[in-house]
Amino acid sequence: MKSQLRPAIVLFGALTLLCGVLYPLAVTAIGRAAFPSQVAGSIIEQQGRPVGSLLIGQSFSAPQYFWGRPSATAPMPANAAASGGSNLGPLNPALADAVRSRIAALKAADPAAVLPVPVDLVTASASGLDPEISVAAARYQAGRVAQARGLDAARVLALIEGQQVLPLAGWFGEARVNVLALNLALDSLAASPAARSGHTQ
Repeated sequence: MKSQLRPAIVLFGALTLLCGVLYPLAVTAIGRAAFPSQVAGSIIEQQGRPVGSLLIGQSFSAPQYFWGRPSATAPMPANAAASGGSNLGPLNPALADAVRSRIAALKAADPAAVLPVPVDLVTASASGLDPEISVAAARYQAGRVAQARGLDAARVLALIEGQQVLPLAGWFGEARVNVLALNLALDSLAASPAARSGHTQ
């Protein structure tokens, strides 16, 4: 019995040390050295104060800001403590009703918009915390944002182009825009003297 128990205890202790202590410490150290921003949560700060993370979406609803994907988290949108989707299937009438309602809200917010409504603006993400939207979704909202802020639409569109995150290696995924980063850049643009005077650079 002792001859069987001792090797089991030694193996258990060795694996606990390797998998429970050494491996997590090594992965953390490598991550901090190679990807310090991501390991720290990709936090964005303004004037020394954190305003959000590039990895977790925020709920924007004011007309002067770009809106992200709908969020199905409860009890509030983009609730990081309750990540998850609605789990509604494509044939569920509740999903169709939700999509129609979101389309109506987008059209009511910008009746002059002529572009097709991008699908990511009317369907919730699987996590409920998606921080990015497609470039098409950002362009669709450019007119509303420009009008709400009194900016030239061309400047807002140029800002979107400048905030694009391109596909990895040129073909993994699709071009996208981080909503928080775009809105912060928009605030900076709107606060510039050139923007307030209506002149473009």
